Amino acid sequence: MMGAVLELSDIGYRWPGRAAFSLTVPDLTVQRGESVLLLGESGSGKSTLLSLICGTILPDRGTVRIAGTEVSKLSARARDRFRAEQIGVIFQQFNLLPFGSVTDNILLPLRFAPQRRKRAGDGAAEAVKLCTALGLPKDIIQAKATTLSVGQQQRVAVARALIGQPPLIIADEPTSALDADSQTAFLDLLFAQTAKHQTALLMVSHDPRLGDRFDRVIRMEDIAVIERAAA
Repeated sequence: MMGAVLELSDIGYRWPGRAAFSLTVPDLTVQRGESVLLLGESGSGKSTLLSLICGTILPDRGTVRIAGTEVSKLSARARDRFRAEQIGVIFQQFNLLPFGSVTDNILLPLRFAPQRRKRAGDGAAEAVKLCTALGLPKDIIQAKATTLSVGQQQRVAVARALIGQPPLIIADEPTSALDADSQTAFLDLLFAQTAKHQTALLMVSHDPRLGDRFDRVIRMEDIAVIERAAA
């Protein structure tokens, strides 16, 4: 079943400050179940674009729709709640709670998202299922995040993003610290889990070698216009 999960239209945004920076995105759409790789070098506006999609900043003009809801029309509090419900984020640095257990970290989004919590059902049991599907041993579930290897932390971060079946997963350079074999294994696991629930995946990277794994590859310079002004 297709249908747009993410729709950006006529987006314009300018960062305030001495070194002015503006980003314009005429159009970007990601369909249900589609995997999209967004390529761009450092400074190309990727982080700004992700912030606009997640609603942590608002565009000066244009619309951002996720699962049919126009994010910019929501209050700040409602945006936070909506983001927790509708978007799973895999951060480049994982952003795990260092002294929380694996279970604590995976269940964290459900604290702020009652509908997502309802979809997850028995959250603790679902966390165990996700860990197993992602190749983590069952006895790791109560381990502290500080005791995990980098690869294990990465998989816990994926489980946290996936739990409760959010319709959109945003992955920000999640393979940047991995070698080629580890990248392949990671993407195999990620795609298997997103395909299971027809979840849309937008992954940001600077590595074009990953492109063959995705349904579609887009480059920042093809969808966005960046302008910088001197101080």
